[in-house]
Amino acid sequence: MKFKLLASAILLCIGTQQAYAWGQTGHRITGKLAENYLSDEARIWVMEILPNESLAEASTYADEMRSSPDEFWQKVAGPYHYVSVPKGKKYVEVGSPPNGDAVSALNSFTSTLKDPKASLEAKQLALRFAIHIIGDLHQPLHAGNGTDRGGNDVKLEFFWEDSNLHRVWDSGLLDRRKLSFSEWSEWLGKKITPEDVSKWTTTDPTVYIEESIAIRDTIYPDGDKLSWQYLYDHLPTAKQRLKMAGVRIAAYLNEIAAEK
Repeated sequence: MKFKLLASAILLCIGTQQAYAWGQTGHRITGKLAENYLSDEARIWVMEILPNESLAEASTYADEMRSSPDEFWQKVAGPYHYVSVPKGKKYVEVGSPPNGDAVSALNSFTSTLKDPKASLEAKQLALRFAIHIIGDLHQPLHAGNGTDRGGNDVKLEFFWEDSNLHRVWDSGLLDRRKLSFSEWSEWLGKKITPEDVSKWTTTDPTVYIEESIAIRDTIYPDGDKLSWQYLYDHLPTAKQRLKMAGVRIAAYLNEIAAEK
């Protein structure tokens, strides 16, 4: 019985990891980068909701809680990490399914953050999840085509280890460089120009989705053994998406702080 329980727990953890976007390192990069572009008003507002908690720390909360037995995490929040858009379609044509998705969840959490009557606990959940969702939508396979669980069903070898396409994009590409999230954030942050910030600043999630779909349809490999060439071809795209997500998380927070 103990063995069965342990095996079940291991399988649960593996399944949960496969659904993450960017992994903890990637999400923390987006949160850390976002802190560079917060307005003074937004910085104060965020601190009021999450005292003594950085955006990097907040960014991973929605993944860390997925193993919680609470009904919200087990039966409600799962679809909030992604959208499904068939090839050749746009999100505006497909829309949100009845059980919700990343866009419907972001809209709901935004309403909570703007609601003066919402409790501090509700706003803390909403802020942490909103930061996470924006990061998710910049990972190309979190705008999945609806046929392969966002690349989880595309089994392959990445640097001679069993993996899948989703996991490669969640963490494999970044982990090959053996950098901490703070090192990544410092290096990437220096490469973001004022022109980039101006060009990337938007709080419309459908923009993030359309960009991810365009990338998604180019990253499926021809073979099932990936190593250096795939890394060389696609790591620059992953780094670009992380930078864009950081700028846009800040834009989202700045906008809400200015409106509240």
